[in-house]
Amino acid sequence: MSGPSIWPGVTWLPLGEWGALTSGIRSDALSCIVLLLVAFIGWIIVGYSQTYLAGEPRQAGYIRALLLTLAAVSVVIITNNLLMLALAWLATSLALHQLLMFYSDRRPAQIAAHKKFLASRLADICIFSAIALIGVSLGTLEISEVLTRVTALSTSTLPAALQIAAALIALTALLKCAQLPLHGWLIQVMEAPTPVSALLHAGVVNLGGFVLIRLAVLISEAPLAQTLLVVVGSITAVVAALVMMTRISIKVMLAWSTCAQMGFMLMQCGLGAYEMALLHLVAHSLYKAHAFLGAGGAVEQARLRQMTSTTPASSLGVSLLSAIAGLGMVAAAAYVWNIQPFVVPTSPTLLVLAAIVSLALTMLIAPLLTVRNSTSSLFNWGALVLLASTFSVALAYFGLHYVFSMLVDLPLHAGATPVAYGLIIFTLVCFALLFLVQSLIRTNPAGKVARLLYPWFYNGLYLDPLFTRITFQVWPIKAPNADKNKTGNIKNNPPSGVTQ
Repeated sequence: MSGPSIWPGVTWLPLGEWGALTSGIRSDALSCIVLLLVAFIGWIIVGYSQTYLAGEPRQAGYIRALLLTLAAVSVVIITNNLLMLALAWLATSLALHQLLMFYSDRRPAQIAAHKKFLASRLADICIFSAIALIGVSLGTLEISEVLTRVTALSTSTLPAALQIAAALIALTALLKCAQLPLHGWLIQVMEAPTPVSALLHAGVVNLGGFVLIRLAVLISEAPLAQTLLVVVGSITAVVAALVMMTRISIKVMLAWSTCAQMGFMLMQCGLGAYEMALLHLVAHSLYKAHAFLGAGGAVEQARLRQMTSTTPASSLGVSLLSAIAGLGMVAAAAYVWNIQPFVVPTSPTLLVLAAIVSLALTMLIAPLLTVRNSTSSLFNWGALVLLASTFSVALAYFGLHYVFSMLVDLPLHAGATPVAYGLIIFTLVCFALLFLVQSLIRTNPAGKVARLLYPWFYNGLYLDPLFTRITFQVWPIKAPNADKNKTGNIKNNPPSGVTQ
């Protein structure tokens, strides 16, 4: 039944017809996979925290905030109600804020948490607005019913309200996943305890990708949402990857890596490769939890690498030859799984991902060709192991793609809006440029290109300082132990070293 009319042509729903907030739980494969992931990582982080904060007088408050964050994340994953999802996502952000401010007397912690707070509140405005538009347009907030009704509209273009709602959800994911230009807070949260960094990078920041996968049917029908995800995600992935090349600090490199990986995951969602985005989410979460909790070991490994002999510098020709070899390995691995990514009419999205994986494999193949040029000993056991390992990476990538596509039911019906070829070309150009720039810098680190680009990428294209100044002009914060101006607020210009 419809509720009373508010104004001509618009009908609102009585509260009871929106569905009780706790009325539904989704227990599909997507929920089970991600909930198991959260439970596993949460169990490890809680155990690690007990040792890490042993003797800390505020440990009890920390544990409460940590458990509240994990509980809120779990609700986001299992709920079947959009409003409950948004409220749980909001609770996740607020609980995480308490963890980020654990050392509240540290000025960098205050600045980073404040910037994240403002970016998250902007994201909350977007998602609550999207939910309102969905409720008015479809008459329900139950996720399963929303997806069913969107599917029923597949014979025609989605109404403008739903198109805007999808774009707002995509914008929410971009904000929550720390995409450019509002990414700086993710790089600067290192003042929090190490388990908090692991929780943020391995779990909380991935929720944007999960929500997009959950609402894949709606997102795939909205070209504007797809464009936002592909353009912003691709640019963020490329810029963050180049910034990583200028960093020495292990934790800062890991933070920029998270920024890049989130961009790649959101780009996959924009291209409609939701099963690959889910694979990316799971793999990234496990890797980042291990990387942050074992950051001390990573530092020791870096020191050992510095003391060992280095591989001779490769040339641009070697990089191109490695890319061709990688392309061949990817094609062979795809055909093993009966996948034909290089047949463009069949799957242009898989073509893009296969090309990107081919470029990524050059990092494994190039040292082999460089050693061949310098020692003429290509065919030895070490080389064969490296070749087998490289092929195994490509084989596992497409194998897991096959497994996840079978496990996760993503009802992308035949009427879904196809990805525009302009977005396909844009993505290929972005990652081709990344490959070219990285190859030029690695082959000639003291060359003109490297000297020209280094200051720009070391400073993150100067995007975050601008956002920081705007942040403190819009909403200054009081900090009793920080430098203050006459009004008692943190100065608008942060100290040098805050923007990393």
